[in-house]
Amino acid sequence: MFLTVVLFVWTGMHVYVFWRASSVPAIARHLPRGVLWGVACILWMSYIGARILGGLEPGAIARFLEVLGAGWIGVLFLLLVTLLVVDLFTLFGLLLPRFAPSLRGWALVAGGVLSVIALVQGLRAPVVQNYEVQLAGLPASSDGTVLILASDFHLGTLLGKDWLVARIDQIHAQRPDIVVLGGDIVEGDDPSELELLPLLRRLSAPLGVWAVTGNHEFHAGGLERGASMLEDAGFHVLHDRWAEVKTGLVLAGVDDLTSRRHAGETGNFIGQALARRPPAVATVLVSHTPWDVDVAAKEGVGLMLASHTHDGQIWPFGYLVGLTHPFLAGRYDVNGMTVIVCRGTGTWGPRMRLWQRGEIIRITLRGRQNR
Repeated sequence: MFLTVVLFVWTGMHVYVFWRASSVPAIARHLPRGVLWGVACILWMSYIGARILGGLEPGAIARFLEVLGAGWIGVLFLLLVTLLVVDLFTLFGLLLPRFAPSLRGWALVAGGVLSVIALVQGLRAPVVQNYEVQLAGLPASSDGTVLILASDFHLGTLLGKDWLVARIDQIHAQRPDIVVLGGDIVEGDDPSELELLPLLRRLSAPLGVWAVTGNHEFHAGGLERGASMLEDAGFHVLHDRWAEVKTGLVLAGVDDLTSRRHAGETGNFIGQALARRPPAVATVLVSHTPWDVDVAAKEGVGLMLASHTHDGQIWPFGYLVGLTHPFLAGRYDVNGMTVIVCRGTGTWGPRMRLWQRGEIIRITLRGRQNR
């Protein structure tokens, strides 16, 4: 059912964009309609074909098709948005019928310009976002502890060895005490990601490198296999459990809530992960999906870390993501608990971002006097 819906939407986007493009005078004059729709069919097949070929015969051709197809996802979305704006403005040509076809041509130009900007942003290195968070119960000896959160690498064909080595160096340059990976470290269905896992062993921190599973770890063959891949890379995986990483400082994590909901699983997973932890300790909770935030606050969590949303990745897609993920990106306060949602260190699909670059989050933990 999910695949059917995806293919229906994917096909509809192509039909709409190329239908409107065919009405642009310059295109109609210089490009036969059969050629235009032939191009549409090729682009429609590009990403699908890349995924099929990549699973059967990995190589340069499959990689080229995946780069082309993934990039086309972002370009198609931006062309659709700009064309839709013009159609809404002209009531699909009922208003300004003489000028509407030319306006659609300018919409295609605008979509192309936005695509170039998004590609440049997506190829740039992620920024380091700094926060200070006060935690009740944090001992004086732990004041100033530096925690790094990185997430959504989506390692595979598009984000490979050079990108990963640069991100590891970028993380180490922040001199972290704790490194936390917030899920979706691997793409989950790409054979090339297995070759990158040994590189992740380079990540180190005095208080350890910790991780939770994301929905793409589930794609890697189920929870156990996805988690074992992270464990093989040297991470401490927080399977609905907590660990006292330093006296008075607890780090807890839950397996991906999105995948569990899709699988029909229910329950207070955050409560299970925090059960029987020592009293009056500072608690940091990591969850790939920023859901059940109120539950975490009621359980006495001081800081909740999440990711998954990519902040929409390509504006204005974030408005749609926000309908199901109200904690989209950045810092929030929920009943005295701080929530920080990472917009992702890497990208999914197209190497494109509009308008925000990827990010690595650096958090300095501070003690808070109880009054």
